[in-house]
Amino acid sequence: MLQLIDVSISFAGQAVLDRVSFVVNPGDRIGVIGPNGCGKSTLLRIMAGQISPSVGEVRIRRGTSVGMLEQSPDTGSLDRTLAEEMLNAVPRLVDARDNVERLAGVMADATGDALAKATDSYGVAAMEFETLGGYRIDDRVTALLHGLGLGSVDRNASVATLSGGQRTRLGLARLLLAAPDVLLLDEPTSHLDLDALEWLERFVGGYRGAVVVVSHDREFLDTAVSQILAIDPETRQLTACQGNYSAYLEQAARAAERRAALFRVQQATIRRMEEDISRRKQYARKTETGTNNDVARRLAKKVAKQAKARERKLERFKSGGDIVERPEDSWGMKLEFAEAARGGQRVVELVDAGHAYGEHPVFARVDLDLQYGERVALLGSNGCGKSTLLRAIAGELVPTNGEIRTGAGVRIGFLRQEAPGIDPQVDALTAVRRVAELDETAARNYLHFFLFAGESVFVPFGQLSLGERQRLQLALLVAAGANCLLMDEPANHLDIESRERLEHALARFPGAVLVATHDRSFIDRWSTAVWGFVRAGDGPPTVRKFVDRDDMRRATVPADRRRSP
Repeated sequence: MLQLIDVSISFAGQAVLDRVSFVVNPGDRIGVIGPNGCGKSTLLRIMAGQISPSVGEVRIRRGTSVGMLEQSPDTGSLDRTLAEEMLNAVPRLVDARDNVERLAGVMADATGDALAKATDSYGVAAMEFETLGGYRIDDRVTALLHGLGLGSVDRNASVATLSGGQRTRLGLARLLLAAPDVLLLDEPTSHLDLDALEWLERFVGGYRGAVVVVSHDREFLDTAVSQILAIDPETRQLTACQGNYSAYLEQAARAAERRAALFRVQQATIRRMEEDISRRKQYARKTETGTNNDVARRLAKKVAKQAKARERKLERFKSGGDIVERPEDSWGMKLEFAEAARGGQRVVELVDAGHAYGEHPVFARVDLDLQYGERVALLGSNGCGKSTLLRAIAGELVPTNGEIRTGAGVRIGFLRQEAPGIDPQVDALTAVRRVAELDETAARNYLHFFLFAGESVFVPFGQLSLGERQRLQLALLVAAGANCLLMDEPANHLDIESRERLEHALARFPGAVLVATHDRSFIDRWSTAVWGFVRAGDGPPTVRKFVDRDDMRRATVPADRRRSP
């Protein structure tokens, strides 16, 4: 269907992809992984024909359609309604529908031969409309919108009234409705809640075409894909692995072990050759200077020539293409929360807490407490009020009902989704020095742990990528020295390695942590409990404590709708 042959591309003289080759076949489910900035989005844009490679060729089989969802998709005109925008994704079907309606009008006014001709034309048009799935389009639109969490949105509402996350999901729904032969998805899981994530996994599993997806969601990569393409940030080349993400990790670990073993063997060979050369040189020098025996001196010269020959052989070996470099850890984000003064055992207490915006309650009757040392994941659908609850606990808003108490000595650090408190003109170096007493050298060294090096520390916040902004917010949170951390989607825009480092750091953090997240691997591997938004009857939602995700699902999802393990 689609093939890349020795594709390379550079921007401003910097190589992004180098000699990349692979084939996309019908039914393929391919996951593309790699650290932020390694070229994943560029690869998809080349496949979609949005940009041309500097070198190499992209071949697409005749008649193959390719559709792409970008990280910030174009949802079309903001003046259109949601229903209009969905149908705009299938222009051939809309044209066929309009033709059927036009011919129906012609038939109503025609008689005799004109009616017979219009009837024949109507039959052909109706057949085309049916072939394009026109009689099922309403059901398809309903299923897509519901699956992606837009089922409750008024279809007559204009796109302009949707939130940024809703517009992103609308862009995904439009692309899925268009159903291209090759579906390219760039970070489709970023704005999806848990239910929508599971729905998308099932949709991808049953999709009739091929799917190529860039994602940092490890469970999605385990469930939805059967092949991994990993981009190496150093070589800018691809490594292909059959299987899901877990299979890739196993193969990568075995490959790393083989490289390490080969490195040890090569180093031992080099040491033996160097020792042999050194012994021969030492013998030759000692004999040349220590004896007048002509036979011995001739032998010493022969040994010296042998040493020179072996030196050349060693140099050829070292410079050969088969030499293995010393295995080193990748330059990933180094995250370690500093020790902070401990507060009381009960860090936060919510007593009959509730909040409403006007006549619209967000949550009510919440009676929970967050203990020192707890790691709690805050779960709920998009728009349910997770951010509002975190803001209330952080003291940014006063609940309209009940109260929220903070324990003695508690110092809260709040990581927001959109970083509203950071001046877009302030650079990373200045921002860190504002929250921590560090000189410029110490601040630069600190920022290096969060992948800000060289001149990048002077880039204004407003010009940073989404991933860079998230890393800087984490850097500021760590520097502040809080003993209670509130985090709103901290894994958004972080690559897999950075997510895992965040997990490990939070697992070692001695204080209390409450994190709103949809990253299922993060939840399952890191949290000690779950706070979940649930609805009791017809009343407003409340928040209850559960042991884990499965416990919450058993309590809130009817048995006939639970997804089997």
